[in-house]
Amino acid sequence: MAEIKDRENALLLELKDGTVTIELFPEDAPGHVARIKELARQGFYDGIVFHRVIEGFMAQTGDPTGTGTSGSGQKLKAEFNKRSHKRGTCSMARAANPDSADSQWFICFDDTPHLNGQYTAWGQVIDGMDAVDKIKKGRPGSGQVSEPDSIVSLKVAADVE
Repeated sequence: MAEIKDRENALLLELKDGTVTIELFPEDAPGHVARIKELARQGFYDGIVFHRVIEGFMAQTGDPTGTGTSGSGQKLKAEFNKRSHKRGTCSMARAANPDSADSQWFICFDDTPHLNGQYTAWGQVIDGMDAVDKIKKGRPGSGQVSEPDSIVSLKVAADVE
């Protein structure tokens, strides 16, 4: 397991195939990091599925209905930053409106530079990408997943012994 420098600004994402450590970027996306941590501490993400998973692109989660059309009910103002969307980047999903991100987010499987400056990057996987790579993939094109994998738990590292 990777060394966690700041446990208050790291997440432990438990998947069926292992634990993923995500380093957070509070200096680049303070509002998004605060909201993700708040939701994680509420247990909001526990059991939520990866409803859209596209091979070579990303795995998206964070919709409590599992349909990709819902969220926690709190919209976030965009915090686009200079972070590159590369393998392991965690970023917020959104609708056409830049200020429409809520609770849905995704992990990039590969480098995706076309997303740079268009989506709020708030974290980076520093350990456990092998478990992310094993998330069940969806149909080509839509990425819709039948019988999708889910988040076992998402916790702030400071809250875990």
